[in-house]
Amino acid sequence: MRRITTFPCLMVAVFVGCAAIAGCGPSGDGSKRIILLTNGDDPFWDAMREGMNKAAADLDLKSAGYRAELDKNDNTPKGQVDKLKQYANQTDIAAVAISVTDAKNVAIAQAMRDLRAKGVKVLTVDSDVDRSQFRDARFAYLGTDNVIGGQELGKAAKGLRPSGGKYATFVGLKSAANAVERIDGFAQAAEGFTQLDSLGDDMDLSKAEENVRVVLNNHTDANTLVGIWAYNAHAIVDVVKERDLRDQTTIVVFDAAPKAIEHMKDGNIDAMIVQNPYQMGYLGTKLMKAMIDDDAATIKEMYPSWSGEGDKFDEPDGDILTTELRVVVPNEKSQLQPTMFRDTTKFFYFKDFQAWLDERNLKGS
Repeated sequence: MRRITTFPCLMVAVFVGCAAIAGCGPSGDGSKRIILLTNGDDPFWDAMREGMNKAAADLDLKSAGYRAELDKNDNTPKGQVDKLKQYANQTDIAAVAISVTDAKNVAIAQAMRDLRAKGVKVLTVDSDVDRSQFRDARFAYLGTDNVIGGQELGKAAKGLRPSGGKYATFVGLKSAANAVERIDGFAQAAEGFTQLDSLGDDMDLSKAEENVRVVLNNHTDANTLVGIWAYNAHAIVDVVKERDLRDQTTIVVFDAAPKAIEHMKDGNIDAMIVQNPYQMGYLGTKLMKAMIDDDAATIKEMYPSWSGEGDKFDEPDGDILTTELRVVVPNEKSQLQPTMFRDTTKFFYFKDFQAWLDERNLKGS
């Protein structure tokens, strides 16, 4: 597995046209579309869109006859299947990167295979298929190593509560690969902690808050609340404030949604493990163009163990390109220290992370 630990500072450029608009549909200019299909609708994807736009400008997709689009799914496996089937019936689709809603969903995997059979390049980004069953449905995966991400979140909880605690996890779709892997990784690293519950909300924001209430009603000893997807942070903070339990509760979350950033600024989140969706969007667009153009040198640069032929890789996990992780804490008073985490995980105090976002004109990550 290759880990990318650095990414150049890329100022966001405005890319005029369909590259900045989800679901523009076919145009009459003969251009081919490069699509990133999300699992749902969340501000997390806005940073990925900006990465796509920057790559589109840097690679001059327009002159090459391509345009990049981010297409948002409706949160359901069926929605993804329907969109993939729609792409298969359109002649202007050149490549698709998909954040898979349900890793074990046979229909999604088959729709991906059908796209590939038509000559469309297919990869996964952010959340993969079940690799033991459906690896052949895509060329490669690009995104966070979600097991490691979960482990880093577990280390944060352990560092904040050295004697252990009792926790619950909250996520949108429990069947998504990134959800399964993060929850498993958290359990591996949170030594001395006991899991009380794990609830999914089907990406329903009102249900996300209700799930937190359910846990606090059923488990009065719950002292660590774990947000697995970006918007879960806001749901957790709102209910903890509603119950006036902040002093008793450790809150650790994945991602830095705009609302979560405000919550950390206000002292309501103890640690965030932050992905780099901007980098995923940039590299995903770069990879899709390279695949379309049969640019073996670029593909080999990104996946060094690729054999140069088909889906063959010289290493078992050579088809995985891992993007950056950051741990963000409120300030220097935090109990958490850089030495508690992997060398490849970047450690930020909130003020420095905010400056990193501002430099890239990002509202979240």
